[in-house]
Amino acid sequence: MITICTWLWGDKFDVRDVLKLVAGVRRNLAQPHNFLCLSDRFHDIIGIDCGPIPDEDLTKTKGCFARLRMFDPEWQEAWMIGDRLVCIDLDTVITGKLDPLFDRPEPFVIMQGGNAANPCPYNGALMMLRAGAHPEIWADFSLEKAATIPHYEFPDDQGWIWHKVPDAPGWRTGHETGVYVFMKPGWPPGASEDLPTDARLVTFNGARTPKKFHHLRWVRKHWR
Repeated sequence: MITICTWLWGDKFDVRDVLKLVAGVRRNLAQPHNFLCLSDRFHDIIGIDCGPIPDEDLTKTKGCFARLRMFDPEWQEAWMIGDRLVCIDLDTVITGKLDPLFDRPEPFVIMQGGNAANPCPYNGALMMLRAGAHPEIWADFSLEKAATIPHYEFPDDQGWIWHKVPDAPGWRTGHETGVYVFMKPGWPPGASEDLPTDARLVTFNGARTPKKFHHLRWVRKHWR
């Protein structure tokens, strides 16, 4: 059993984005799984476990630090079903079969290689961890400590994870995995917006969202 988790706070996304991600996962993940949405507002979504963000104060600071709570064993005991937790950002379009991505034995895996300017090799849009893996990521965290390590425009959770686990296994963006960041490193050359034929998922980052690219046929097909 896998717990698929996403996080909803602020005004960039809403419950409709959650439902589209859930639908995409269910169409493309054969193995047993449940879906968990952590949010700063109340939701009652049939078929989805919904819970409060335990550190809502962290959502007021840039950097997605609230997601680091996933590494807390006590939080895992309360919310995880099964031994694996997969975290997927709401700006992700599921475009192909996911089982090959998640059938891995490592205790922690994170998307890598998709950042164009940020020197951090990790991208927190897709992460998978097994229960009990790297509790120090949460136990050692504070905003003050995160501010002291190298960062790009501002400190963030993926930079902190890189600091604590610098040699984590990953899904390298591109043809090898079918994991892509839209029009970022790993995307087929030629600046085409067409979906790579081997894509399993495409995440958008920064200010970009699937909603802004709904004119693309593949976004309309898969983001529903």
